Amino acid sequence: MAHSEDLKLVVLGDSLSAGYQLAPEEGFPEQLQKALLARGHSVEVVNAGVSGDTTSGGLSRLDWSVGADVDAVIVELGANDALRGISPEITRKNLEEIARRLRERDVEVLLAGMLAPRNLGPEYAEAFDPIYADIANTHDTLLYPFFLDGVALDPDLNLADGMHPNADGVAVIVENILPKVEDLLAKAQSS
Repeated sequence: MAHSEDLKLVVLGDSLSAGYQLAPEEGFPEQLQKALLARGHSVEVVNAGVSGDTTSGGLSRLDWSVGADVDAVIVELGANDALRGISPEITRKNLEEIARRLRERDVEVLLAGMLAPRNLGPEYAEAFDPIYADIANTHDTLLYPFFLDGVALDPDLNLADGMHPNADGVAVIVENILPKVEDLLAKAQSS
């Protein structure tokens, strides 16, 4: 029973948004969908998260992960690039290309930022951390500066590995990012 106001939102991400080691209803897209429906939004949230994915992987699967019927995309990629010490220039290039291609198709984008692990040194962090804000400014996308805001390094909100949010951690992420996602839906509605 589709209505004209129904929107399709794809979460293009890695294990952080794919629901790594969580029950099917506990992942980010599923909890986000529930929160949006509770706030009266008519939207389908699609989980296009692949554990272990880098920005290169996200770029290579962009066209089949984000179909022609998609109105908006949350791009949550880059954590695995940083964990592997991939050059920030490569991460930047891939995220730029993802944003450019989506905007070219008039798909609204919310970039979910990531911060480099501090053990990679200050030079790496200085090159990596500003990537998301720079791309958001250049490609007219919305920005949520740090996807794991309020969750990173909190043992109560992460799995035993200390890196992936547990169901409670995902709930915190959803609550924090919700205003930006509502902005994203409003932009998609009016475009």
